[in-house]
Amino acid sequence: MFYLIIPLIAAVALYFLVFKESAPQRKKDHPSWHAALEKHVSFYEQLTTDHQKIFRQRMVAFLEETYVDAVGFKIEELDKILVAASAVIPVFKFKEWSYNNLTGVIIYPDNFNKDLGYGDDHPDRMIGGLVGTGRFEKQMILSRTALHHGFKNDTDKHNTGIHEFIHLLDKIDGETNGIPEAFLDKSYILPWINLMHKEMDAINRDESDIRSYGATNQAEFFAVTAEYFFSRPKLMRRKHPELYNMLDLCFNPQKKKKT
Repeated sequence: MFYLIIPLIAAVALYFLVFKESAPQRKKDHPSWHAALEKHVSFYEQLTTDHQKIFRQRMVAFLEETYVDAVGFKIEELDKILVAASAVIPVFKFKEWSYNNLTGVIIYPDNFNKDLGYGDDHPDRMIGGLVGTGRFEKQMILSRTALHHGFKNDTDKHNTGIHEFIHLLDKIDGETNGIPEAFLDKSYILPWINLMHKEMDAINRDESDIRSYGATNQAEFFAVTAEYFFSRPKLMRRKHPELYNMLDLCFNPQKKKKT
């Protein structure tokens, strides 16, 4: 009998090793988020039902590998929903994506200063979000006020959450310099740089509807125009067709395969 049990155990182990491991894993969903996403996230609202499910699954995956915590207030589910949505929107058309350069997001109740002071006794609190360096490496810090405002108002083409996740994407190639080398083919890099400086000059001459902060440097230009691209895509396509097409190539890998 003992000699029969050993092959049986081996057969069961082989089944789980070969068949179970190779079977597609069912991705976790969170249908209860649907109402909040429909209400607050216009990007999600415009997706098909099937794509909305995929969006939620990507949010679940993000939150499973990234902690979201708060300083100075009790975090609510909507805070986590908006952080996860900010993370998924820029990479939604990528087949798979994991923010390997991020471990956690810390939310402050309001804007903060460079020393992370956020109370009324800090009049210089002007920062809505940042991607940490040094001891804050692999962390993102967001103002709750700025995070929520970004999803309340699309007309100003400003979304702090998306902005900071674009900086993380920019940083993938090792440098936060506004040149998305990891996402654009090499043949597009020089045209992108030329277009970037052309548009930054237009901003400085007050001849553009792109937010003035985009002229600060190349990294901020990339993040600011990406906010515009995801918040008001139709308007950008009409007013800045060349810039829209370049960003579309960057955030929609399928377009590269067709061209």
